[in-house]
Amino acid sequence: MTRLFCLFCMVMMIAGVPAVSALSVVTTTSVLWDPVREIGGDEVSVVYISDPTICPHLQGDILPGLIQKNAEALEAPDLFMAHNATVDMGTMAAIEKFRDANEYGETEWLEFGTDEWNTPATAEKLAGMVLDWLTEADPEHADLYAANAAAYSEKIALAGTLSLEEQDALSQKQAIVIAWQKLPAEEWLGLTVYDFFAPEFAFGGNKTPAKVVDALQAKSDEIKELFPASGTEKLYIIENMQSGELAKGIEEALGDMSVPVERVVFTNFPLSVEGVSSIPDVLAYNKKLLLE
Repeated sequence: MTRLFCLFCMVMMIAGVPAVSALSVVTTTSVLWDPVREIGGDEVSVVYISDPTICPHLQGDILPGLIQKNAEALEAPDLFMAHNATVDMGTMAAIEKFRDANEYGETEWLEFGTDEWNTPATAEKLAGMVLDWLTEADPEHADLYAANAAAYSEKIALAGTLSLEEQDALSQKQAIVIAWQKLPAEEWLGLTVYDFFAPEFAFGGNKTPAKVVDALQAKSDEIKELFPASGTEKLYIIENMQSGELAKGIEEALGDMSVPVERVVFTNFPLSVEGVSSIPDVLAYNKKLLLE
């Protein structure tokens, strides 16, 4: 029996049957992890480092633990993938520091180069970039990656396509949105963006919720006319889950003006909300919040 088993193993090795995945990939976030796993399929193993429920900029205290959790995967992966220094500055630096301390060698990043992925068009762009990276690293499986990418694109299109009825309903809605959700609100969902807000570190601190409240109070008569307390139209406030509850003050200020308001919380990252395990799920989830 032992001889037969050894012979079987030798035959499998000669036949070229791989014992492990062809490529090992480390990504900074679950945003990159999703298209890698979808397009790579069984030929790629992939892990992500950042916690998808928290903005990457705010993870300094927890990054060491997240990196230690994935220490084995960080030793010698074939590819490292990141968004760019704007999104991933802390994560990239922490990974490099860890690998340098363990003498694992130089960390070479493939960077997507933009921090936009939360519309069907930008999600497609990200998928195309990942397809190029995987194909270049592993041309032997180029056809498989292309087929998987086509199937993934169909999922993005299905989640992101708006029916005529949905387009009409969304076009009649107005919103105050966090800066990170302004592009999908305007260019994908077709909302009228009345104003936007951002954390203090962005836009020179000029679009903080407090500054937006000041601007709203300065034109309270205009807002009350647009959204009368007795009317059916309401002003939406769109938060971003990973950024925390920044807009409670905006909601309260509008309430004090008797403006009908509804605050909804979009997400930007797969695996941040139960049942949202992919970028297509992110698109479907955010759209549903405004259409229910």
